[in-house]
Amino acid sequence: MSTKSTTTLVLVRHGETAWNAEGRVQGQTDVPLNELGRAQAAALVPVLAGERFGAVYSSDLLRVRETAQPTARALGLDVRLEAGLRERHYGMFETLTYVECRERYPAEFERFRDKALDFDFGSGESLQAFYDRALASVGAIAARHVGEAVLVFTHGGVLEMLYREATASGLRSARDFEIPNAAINRFDYAAGRWALRAWADRAHLEAALDDLRE
Repeated sequence: MSTKSTTTLVLVRHGETAWNAEGRVQGQTDVPLNELGRAQAAALVPVLAGERFGAVYSSDLLRVRETAQPTARALGLDVRLEAGLRERHYGMFETLTYVECRERYPAEFERFRDKALDFDFGSGESLQAFYDRALASVGAIAARHVGEAVLVFTHGGVLEMLYREATASGLRSARDFEIPNAAINRFDYAAGRWALRAWADRAHLEAALDDLRE
């Protein structure tokens, strides 16, 4: 429960898309949910519709909006779109599978795998820039709703940045945690500090893919 100085944030990754199932890099390419993704969005409703939220926010990309809408409708709240909640821009990697990325751009793929902070995929977004943008966007939402609970629908990359910030695990350490489609994650935010309360709750789902599959 929120205190007067704390914002409680419930963050949800979007449901599955055909590109998730294919291991294809989506980034900021606008891809809709597939049939399983729509079922995952529906499965969130009975879990979240009984909670009280001051607002519902979503990335403006279609796969996230489609995930957010059923729960927002059940809550009787409008979905507030935020471009800052978008996935990282993967530049030359977008539309390719991870296997294709490795084959076509071996040097660039190694920089990606090494988590080089300044590597921006030629025309995309560096890891450092993405981290800064993700934290600023979700932090701004939290600052608008101090003392409330807020529901935020976003992408796996944004969730990874928040997890790393809250756990002080750094940007370049190996990812040893899953980020499943349509899983529920809970954070508290107060005085510029993040606290992780629950991660990757998928008890409501029959199946969910992790964020990164190579």
